[in-house]
Amino acid sequence: MIDNGGRFFAMKHGRKIHRLSRPADQRRALLRGLTTQLLKHGRIKTTRAKASAMRKYVDKMITLAKEGSLHKRRQALGFIYEKQIVHALFAEVPERYGDRNGGYTRIIRTLPRRGDNAPMAYIELV
Repeated sequence: MIDNGGRFFAMKHGRKIHRLSRPADQRRALLRGLTTQLLKHGRIKTTRAKASAMRKYVDKMITLAKEGSLHKRRQALGFIYEKQIVHALFAEVPERYGDRNGGYTRIIRTLPRRGDNAPMAYIELV
């Protein structure tokens, strides 16, 4: 339950967004950075909550690259931090994921982090 500062508690029914204990601007910057790094390296290790929150954005960027128009390229340039990654993404994705409709990422659970026992996972491109 979430304390809304009053006498009553609000439950999290129907909340689709992963808040990650951050304000909206910090959360967006974090997810942009993680998405950029995943598209650059192909596989990264992060917490399970961040991995599941990031999956939505990575799939959206790959879908934009599959469509391949100038408008979609500019949308991707507005989200991904490095321009070279966007150009490589738009060049590589149509032949790599041309026959796949979604499900471009895989989350593999791993051991918890040593310092704070946070659940960790690898997220990788399929």
